[in-house]
Amino acid sequence: MRIQLPYLQRMQFNQQVWAIARQIPPGRVFTYGEIAQLLSLPEGIPFDQFIAFRARWVGSAMAACPADVPWQRVINAQGMISQRPGAEEQRRLLEAEGVTFNERGRVDLKKYGWEGPAESAPPRLI
Repeated sequence: MRIQLPYLQRMQFNQQVWAIARQIPPGRVFTYGEIAQLLSLPEGIPFDQFIAFRARWVGSAMAACPADVPWQRVINAQGMISQRPGAEEQRRLLEAEGVTFNERGRVDLKKYGWEGPAESAPPRLI
């Protein structure tokens, strides 16, 4: 079962996601799950459902992001680019920023992982 956010909440959620993604510096990556941990619980959404679906909702937000969001810098928790249309372009853009991939198509998250936004960001949930 997949829970969808109502339109207004989805737009607010997406804005939070994009604000975080805009802060990821060139040559660094952040995962869908790491972004999800920084987001506040949308009003009216049960906490357990939020925890279960938030990383997927981040993926949906990134798929719909405006042109000024560096979408290529958000990858999956395995350090890989999720297979979908645009995956080759994402890799090309990351490589142009100096990010390297190993023979298995993974980014070294310890080397290229972003530490996250400044302390003014909302607190992490779990």
